[in-house]
Amino acid sequence: MSTTIDQAFIKQFESEVHAAYQRQGSKLRNTVRTINNVKGSSAVFQKVGKGTASTKSTHGMVPVMNLDHSAVSATLQDF
Repeated sequence: MSTTIDQAFIKQFESEVHAAYQRQGSKLRNTVRTINNVKGSSAVFQKVGKGTASTKSTHGMVPVMNLDHSAVSATLQDF
């Protein structure tokens, strides 16, 4: 039994792992928000907080949820 690993096997394994990791990214793509055509070095996303649920009578008005709104800044940089 050999105790060394060939360089060709290492490169093949590395490329297969890299390809599998890239495929997993497509599953997560729909869970994030994106902004196209950003000018400058930062982008701002609007963040909506959690509301509070309350009861409503049969023919009553829908209660206001009092959602908190805030802006989140994302700094763009190369890595």
